[in-house]
Amino acid sequence: MLTYLGTALPRFTSPAARLLALQCALRTDVRGHVRLPTGLLRGMRLHGNRELWLELTHADWLALPDFRALPAQVRLLDAAVLDQAPGRRARRRAADWALRPTPLILPAAAPALRLTALALAAHTSARTEHSTDMDILTRLCGHSAQQTSDLLDRLVTTRTLQAWRHNRETDEVVWQLPQPQAQSRSSALPRGHQA
Repeated sequence: MLTYLGTALPRFTSPAARLLALQCALRTDVRGHVRLPTGLLRGMRLHGNRELWLELTHADWLALPDFRALPAQVRLLDAAVLDQAPGRRARRRAADWALRPTPLILPAAAPALRLTALALAAHTSARTEHSTDMDILTRLCGHSAQQTSDLLDRLVTTRTLQAWRHNRETDEVVWQLPQPQAQSRSSALPRGHQA
């Protein structure tokens, strides 16, 4: 769905609007109607931000909702979003995963950082190093390459990533996840026993 939205939305749609569009696309019913609980929008730090709705309305992606209605109810204008695989049940699970994208779960963070972590999580595999093209990453997140680099640095600072690098020859971004903390010997021993 991130890939689809990367092409369906204007290139520099804000990260917050992209997160909102993603939740709408993943939570829509078969008629393109979406109900977004206020708690969900608050948890995503998107509640009360009319500019995001206006941004998506201006892109002809959804109809402007009635801001007085709770929960938020919108109608998607992009009929192609309903044809995206997988089915509705899997999309609901994906909507929940997108809020806490394992293995790159962030504590409360700005939408740009959350979207970057989500895009990386979608490209993370069982290998030690993970990669994607910088162009793909910037398109999915609606950033410039410089903004993406800054956000990747912030993910290292928050210890969400161990390290990352950009191979300018291949335009590939490679990242490593932090290694799980090894249990200390004293914590591995049963209670009451000390080495």
